[in-house]
Amino acid sequence: MGNSNSHTLASAGAAPSNETMVRHALEQAGCRYTAQRAAVFDFLDQAKSHPTAEEVYQAVRQQLPKISLATVYKALEALVEARLAAKLTNGDGSARYDCRGDDHYHLRDVATGEIRDLPADFDPQLLTKIDPELVARLAATGFEVTGYRLEVLGHFLDSHES
Repeated sequence: MGNSNSHTLASAGAAPSNETMVRHALEQAGCRYTAQRAAVFDFLDQAKSHPTAEEVYQAVRQQLPKISLATVYKALEALVEARLAAKLTNGDGSARYDCRGDDHYHLRDVATGEIRDLPADFDPQLLTKIDPELVARLAATGFEVTGYRLEVLGHFLDSHES
């Protein structure tokens, strides 16, 4: 994923420390801490896949029935701005959200757009392993590599009927 967000699922801990971490990150980014933003973060933090804004909205409405889709979008953007979540965009303009803060890879279903984490360790040396001179050649063209993302494309067989 390549972001330097320090939040990880392992550090989530009990709700009070989670609330403190979310409040601090939002305030550092110049965003207010609200119950709606906390509820959106809590859902993302527990999500097994990377949901769309609509999926977040449907889930958070169970807890906050009066929340609007627009509020969910604003909460997601605030969480992204605070680096508590990442926005994973697709070429068609759709987006999914990932609350996992460590570097990792993804699987994307090309039919549904669903994204899941790839169960493999992140390798910070992968680009060098692909081509030992790649980073140096890119630097020579004026491009500084600051990270990379890997997404494996295919179909989740458990998501489709045969």
